Amino acid sequence: MPGQADAVTVARRLAREQMRRWGVEGEVGDSATLVLSELVTNALLHTGSRRIGCELRCSADRLRLAVTDQGVEPGSLRVQRSSADEQGRGLLLVTAVSSSWGAYDARPGPGLVVWAELQREVSAAGGAAAPRASGTRTGAGPAAGERAAG
Repeated sequence: MPGQADAVTVARRLAREQMRRWGVEGEVGDSATLVLSELVTNALLHTGSRRIGCELRCSADRLRLAVTDQGVEPGSLRVQRSSADEQGRGLLLVTAVSSSWGAYDARPGPGLVVWAELQREVSAAGGAAAPRASGTRTGAGPAAGERAAG
């Protein structure tokens, strides 16, 4: 999607639609939407990317969200918030609701992929329940499972 201010809104809407198709709603769906919003916001604020990629994967026990930016070109200005107090809170939210998250270099070329996973607990009726936080943080690459890319 284009690296414009409305990218967060577009990513959130598309993620909700895809999770609804997968049957992921309620607290897990809300948490995943929040995490994706924070990852897209960070890509917009800190890289100035012209395009941002979003990928969602769903398996029986977890959701994986990934946002790819184009990196920062040498000599370009990076967009940042004016207050140092406002920076870093997005990743605190990601940490709080994700079971794990990390980043790795986008290859080939410049850029970064920042990803997060949320655990899905399957109820006796087969529906998803609230995410579990395990606190694991790694730099591992993409996981297997069903996916939707944007």
